[in-house]
Amino acid sequence: MKAPLEAPPEAPSAPRRRRWRFLAGLLVVVVLLVVGVRLTWSWLNPFGETTVDRSQPVLLQSIHNLSRFEAATGNFQVVVDLERDAAFLPDAVKGSRTLFVGAGGVDAYVDFGGLAKGALTVSPDRREVTVKLPRAQLEKPNLDNKRSYVYAQQRGLLDRVEDFLSSSPADQQELYVLAEKKIAEAAQASDLRNRADQNTKSMLQGMLTTLGFEKVTVKFADEP
Repeated sequence: MKAPLEAPPEAPSAPRRRRWRFLAGLLVVVVLLVVGVRLTWSWLNPFGETTVDRSQPVLLQSIHNLSRFEAATGNFQVVVDLERDAAFLPDAVKGSRTLFVGAGGVDAYVDFGGLAKGALTVSPDRREVTVKLPRAQLEKPNLDNKRSYVYAQQRGLLDRVEDFLSSSPADQQELYVLAEKKIAEAAQASDLRNRADQNTKSMLQGMLTTLGFEKVTVKFADEP
């Protein structure tokens, strides 16, 4: 006997299809309304801010020819503890104390433009060469603004009022100056210049050897 044929599934009724279409259309309308409201609010928002860059074009003031070899860089960090006290008032009324972390680098360089006459001596057979160099010098400390910050600060009541009324409260210029001074002193006391001297000496020995000199002697101006 043949198996009875199954009846085809019934198609969804017309009212059901209309209901789903209505819900889908309603969802689209709601999404469009939300997007429209947000765009309108962002355009009419009375509390919104707009940033306009009105900076003037960069002006080139001068160009200097450099004849120096940057031989070493030292990275330093210092904590500046600056305290101001009033003579006859307690710290809670007048006075401040600021802890400032200053971080930056100091470059050591040898100025080849300062070579004296006769600083380079070559033998008649061009196998030996002698170079006399000036000692390395230190650049001014370069503080890194991203790594320099106020760690802690305490201020008296009058100082807080003064900062509130001032057009430029919490001026950190003095803190940066002190940090640069202390880093410069630390660089002077460190082995940075000696490291720069040795790096420059090694660089010249390798370069002159590559040029074909069999014996390369690098001295400094204060050496016999």
